[in-house]
Amino acid sequence: MAYVASAALACRAAAVYNARMQDKDPLATLAWLVEAGADEAIGEAPVNRLAEKVPAAPVASVAQFTPPPPRPQAVAAPSVKPAASGADPIGDAMAAAAAAKTLEQLKAAMEAFEGSALKRAATNTVFADGTPLGRVMFIGEAPGRDEDRLGKPFVGRAGQLLDKMLASIGLDRARNCYITNVINWRPPENRDPSPGEAAICLPFLRRHIELANPRLIVVLGAVAARHVMGITEGIMKTRGRWLEYRVGDAMVPVMPTLHPAYLLRQPAHKKLAWRDLQAVATKMDVLRLPEPAGKGS
Repeated sequence: MAYVASAALACRAAAVYNARMQDKDPLATLAWLVEAGADEAIGEAPVNRLAEKVPAAPVASVAQFTPPPPRPQAVAAPSVKPAASGADPIGDAMAAAAAAKTLEQLKAAMEAFEGSALKRAATNTVFADGTPLGRVMFIGEAPGRDEDRLGKPFVGRAGQLLDKMLASIGLDRARNCYITNVINWRPPENRDPSPGEAAICLPFLRRHIELANPRLIVVLGAVAARHVMGITEGIMKTRGRWLEYRVGDAMVPVMPTLHPAYLLRQPAHKKLAWRDLQAVATKMDVLRLPEPAGKGS
């Protein structure tokens, strides 16, 4: 072990140490070290205190210290107000629909509306077909390729089947019933419309129903039942059950049934649609529908 001792004591200690070591008395040697002032152990290895010391690195003075450059302050970007036009497509649709006082004005408003991405991608606005004077209204889901091309609802294979369904209960789109869709612009690849796309179209649909003023409504398919009636159940659980929709001050009976396009894929279910149509025919007899042309109130 190494011990602390002054330089003067170290010389004296050497002579006494040699004399004491001859006695080979460890306790006497330890007592001598204490008398010499070496009373603190500082390390396992001996240290030569007389060796020349390496000067320590100078400490930088305050004048030598250069502080780092200040961090640049973040500058707030100028606020940008959203453009008024198109910022609220649902609100714009509600305003445009409410301003329409006739079906012709509503059609013109929809053709001028630019708040729907579906509309910008479509070829035509598919507004309606038939006459509202019979007071029987059919509401489908969305236009397909043929409907988009011609600008009329139900003109493809599904439309041909719908015409046969109408004829089976004494209806004809050219004389006494009215047909439209929840969505008036074709979704790409005939997919179901998203909730956001439907939300933009619903103000037009509600105003469309008010202006057509039907006394009986038939909704075709799950999409139409969901958006017209707010139903979340599948169409198989909903079809065949009478519901009601408020038009002005009146509650109008609504029959959900299967979409003609679905029946083309599942012809075995035509019997279910036939039952629904028979219930519609019975309701029309009770309500004395369709009304004669020109009598609509």
